[in-house]
Amino acid sequence: MDTNKYNDSIFADDDRVDGLAKVTGKAKFSAEFKPAGLTYGVFVCSTIAKGAIKQMDIQDAKKAPGVLDIIYYLNCPEVPGFKPADRTKNPNARDFTGLKVFHNNMVVSNGQPIALVVADTFERAVHAASLVKVDYIKENAETDFDKNKFNDKLLKPRPDYLRKEKDAWKNAEVSLEEEYTIPIETHNPMEMHGTIAVWEGEKLTVYDKSQGPKGVQGELARLFALDEKNVKVITEFVGGAFGSALRSWPHVHAAVIAAKKLNLPVKVTLNREQMFTMVGYRPQCWQKVGIGASKDGKLTGIAHHAISNTSSYEDFSEGISSVSQYLYDCPNVFTTYKLLPLDVNTPTWMRGPGPASGCFGLESALDELSYKLNIDPIELRIINNAELHPHSKLPWTTKFLKECYALGKEKIGWSKRPTVPGSLKEDGMLVGYGMAVGVFGAGRSAATAKGILKMDGSLLLQSAVSDMGPGTTTAMVKIGSEQMGLEEKKVRFELGDTDFPTGPTQGGSGSATAVGSAVIAVCDAMKQSLKEMAIENIAAFKALKADDIKYENGKLIAANNTASIHFMDLLKEAGKPELQVSKNSTGFAQRDKYATNSFSVHFVKLHVHPVTGVIKLKHIVSAADAGKIISEKTARSQMVGGAVGGIGMAMTEETLLDHRYGRYINSNFVDYHVPVHADVPPMDIVFTNQPDYIISPTGAKGIGEIALVGVAPAILNAVYNATGKRVRDLPVTPDKLI
Repeated sequence: MDTNKYNDSIFADDDRVDGLAKVTGKAKFSAEFKPAGLTYGVFVCSTIAKGAIKQMDIQDAKKAPGVLDIIYYLNCPEVPGFKPADRTKNPNARDFTGLKVFHNNMVVSNGQPIALVVADTFERAVHAASLVKVDYIKENAETDFDKNKFNDKLLKPRPDYLRKEKDAWKNAEVSLEEEYTIPIETHNPMEMHGTIAVWEGEKLTVYDKSQGPKGVQGELARLFALDEKNVKVITEFVGGAFGSALRSWPHVHAAVIAAKKLNLPVKVTLNREQMFTMVGYRPQCWQKVGIGASKDGKLTGIAHHAISNTSSYEDFSEGISSVSQYLYDCPNVFTTYKLLPLDVNTPTWMRGPGPASGCFGLESALDELSYKLNIDPIELRIINNAELHPHSKLPWTTKFLKECYALGKEKIGWSKRPTVPGSLKEDGMLVGYGMAVGVFGAGRSAATAKGILKMDGSLLLQSAVSDMGPGTTTAMVKIGSEQMGLEEKKVRFELGDTDFPTGPTQGGSGSATAVGSAVIAVCDAMKQSLKEMAIENIAAFKALKADDIKYENGKLIAANNTASIHFMDLLKEAGKPELQVSKNSTGFAQRDKYATNSFSVHFVKLHVHPVTGVIKLKHIVSAADAGKIISEKTARSQMVGGAVGGIGMAMTEETLLDHRYGRYINSNFVDYHVPVHADVPPMDIVFTNQPDYIISPTGAKGIGEIALVGVAPAILNAVYNATGKRVRDLPVTPDKLI
């Protein structure tokens, strides 16, 4: 599949390879394919949070025009993978509990899909779904996090972490203990989730919005007892995901079930309300941070406790308090983490999972401590900079956090920051400056890539990864261009098809390092093959060894410069129209020798109206230690996008539940507020741009997560600096400042 087929124009060096296709509407997203005979599935969803279906009346719906079938628990075909997992044979076998769509009459959350109406048009399916009537046996549901967050009968503890003393912070010369809360934040990418399933005998093709096509392929093969080679997953473009497409949700399984039963292609797309109930969210969490230091600012103890919600039928955890174990040099650290099961749908990974929430607690507490110590917040962090990983005592592969402080401090104008909160005004507005650190893991997973070098001077690269927006296609084109000495317009990268070599799931900021390493391996192997081909086929090279030949800008050059030949001419002389190479890059092999993290520092300047409490962001500076920057434009876009997500986290986003019904109140774009252009200030993005060749030969480290982690506490810290009012419950809204 050629994702560059829409772009046959010459593009500038800093352009996105797929940018033209996306902005002109030529890019084809998963729900936009239209196989012959396509039908449309629309969900009927539960209106209670807990209980069972007593009766479902589908008669009126079945008689509606265009209806082909209504699938629910009484007529759903058996799905082999929905049988209980046999852990005697495989202790790690996954049980799809809670995701077994139409498997029984049990209801475990409000908005759960309980039937699928399939019709010959989408509009007819929507109408028929509205005619389905359901009677329930209702049970008391518990959806209130705040009421139950300390209920030991419900809480599920995860292992505690202790380094030396639990409560050392209490004995410090200067200390504090505060609580911080984050509401549910819901995934709302531009492209809503959708799946098209097509069966041809025992072969299955699925067009799916996914961050991991190979993962979907494997899961569907297991679920439907198919040979993996008989399952093909296609994800040409992804219109944003941020974690929501890291796993398959019920709509994927429902589309495959319906297509199999009807022997027709079936498309199932979610509407905006269903995005709140079916594809996960950042869980609600409570944190308590105790922190202590000597008068000169050296940390002596941290205690970080966290509780977050999960669903009643599936445990989801993200290690919120773990960030306090390693971000700063502190001898005594105690962290705990507990899950609170509620009768709601399952949370999932959302950009910066774990550290995004954990850093809000830790970085807010550290800012509070800086005022008690009367030490600049940046200086306090430098005093406690961890030169080695505090737990493992391993060196970082690279760490340029201090350089981030210096770069951002200059750009934001930190010297103008008032040391006394609420003391600086501009144009009648209170002025505040704040900062916070972001951190995330930066390893490298395995990946395979294929390269095809052609006689026309072009290079085609392929890997079955998807691209949800970070610019993977552009980055791989740039790597291939640099490695083979070709113009970028002569390099294409194809992705999003499981027929291509195995690519990783795109999540955790690891695509560039994983796939990029495989691309470099392909290019190295190609150069070696070309050298051997020259020795075999070109008289002037016959007496040479491969080591005697250089490859530069598409040419093979004898070490003594006595002969040279361009690879296009070499392929012609050798009678080979193309050279194909596939190479695998293994995961990061030195985990026991190094600590691997990317770092960021976010700086904020803002205004607060002294009467109304309205906040106006004036300037954001984000400085990143993300290794070598492969594509300046896409890297900057990642940082800007992360900052916008952080603005939402800090100031606007909050998913509300009506606990009488376990139903989301604001499951729409009118009442759930994401940042708009007017909310986003001018931004400066700066990179240390120091390669990390230990993690990967690309020199890159992850960007996607550190772009968001730390933004929210930086904004809240700036609000305190402007007003003297400390808000510890996200989001910060004007009513909390009046």
